[in-house]
Amino acid sequence: MSTYFSEDHEWLKVDGDVATIGITNYAQAQLGDVVFVELPENGKTLSKGDEAAVVESVKAASEVYVPVDGEVVEGNEALVEEPAKVNEDPENSAWFFKLKLSDKSQLDGLMDEAAYKAYVDTL
Repeated sequence: MSTYFSEDHEWLKVDGDVATIGITNYAQAQLGDVVFVELPENGKTLSKGDEAAVVESVKAASEVYVPVDGEVVEGNEALVEEPAKVNEDPENSAWFFKLKLSDKSQLDGLMDEAAYKAYVDTL
């Protein structure tokens, strides 16, 4: 399994042709206490840069953008019931959705963990 990061603070864990996508620890820390999550519908086709999900906190609402093309195959319904999980474990159990990748070559435009950490240090 390979992990990738976007400049919009999403992470992707890729296993075969399915990517599990969520927001980074940095993103959840910027948002503060998460109170609402809206997930994309299963079967929805998304293109790189599309708004895929919404996360709202006591401070702000923010979109979760999809960093690669694909089709939504599963949403993490546990986040709808308990959105605070995003603050507790953003880079593991609090994933937002799973996407069947259309074009794996798009992963080449994303960062690995070291590059993402260096990027965050510049913010």
